[in-house]
Amino acid sequence: MNKVIATGIIEGEGPVVKSDGTFWAVEMAEGRACVSRVSVVDGIVPTINVGGRPNGMTIDGDDRLWVAEARHGAVICYDGSGEIVRKITHPTKRFLWANDLRFGPNGLLYLTDSGVLDTKYITGISIDPGYRGFDYEGCIFEIDPVAGTILRTIDAGMIFANGLAFDADGFLYVNETLSGNVYRYDLSEADPARSLFGNVYQPGDYPDWSGPDGMAFGADGRLYCTVYGQGGISVLDRSGKLVDVVKTNGVRTTNIAFVGNTSTAIITEVENSAVELVEMPCPGLPLHRPSLAL
Repeated sequence: MNKVIATGIIEGEGPVVKSDGTFWAVEMAEGRACVSRVSVVDGIVPTINVGGRPNGMTIDGDDRLWVAEARHGAVICYDGSGEIVRKITHPTKRFLWANDLRFGPNGLLYLTDSGVLDTKYITGISIDPGYRGFDYEGCIFEIDPVAGTILRTIDAGMIFANGLAFDADGFLYVNETLSGNVYRYDLSEADPARSLFGNVYQPGDYPDWSGPDGMAFGADGRLYCTVYGQGGISVLDRSGKLVDVVKTNGVRTTNIAFVGNTSTAIITEVENSAVELVEMPCPGLPLHRPSLAL
């Protein structure tokens, strides 16, 4: 069994580690809808009231928290005191389900939009049984975080775009929950092509609604992807082959963040309302955390 930092996080997602070593995550559930500090001593401490449905979260070089908020379709940046310093929305329509986000090596922000309204799709943790018949408009957006503008749409027409990560060479990887696929993009191209990298599904039985969620690269060049509904972290090697599965205590893992330069990862998991510490085969590849003039 993995060590549990704390329980009582309601529909936890988006774990991050600040430069002072503190752990943070979002709580997606209605009635919570917040950013919480996670502590062995204090447990789950709701700290920033986001509202709506906060989903993914990342962090910049000044320890500001960037939250993908699904219910109202926004990216919201909070400073250390919990004040909003930037709120980014789509200029012409709306983000349908702002899901996860990461900074790239160029200092720009990349956001996945799952392409369906959360209010239509999910109640609590219960998925609408007709989900396979929905029309998905999953997208990946490239955003200037300082100007608060969308620079380009990297991809569109994805079937529930979800987790994303950058490798050591600056390639962007994005997964598609309902297919299990992970795609790779060369952002140096004017119109980055969708290239299939691999698939996270492990052999065996699993619940009907299951698929890749948050992910991160290890220093070994492998991709570590949480798989909601399978109780583990799928490990894809440099060629995209599924080579291992790191087990988690609960089945509904949602996201992963490596802790500093260690081989420990913090995992959010919905089934047990828990935050786990999982020992991994290697340290994580450091996130890009630009200092931004906001």
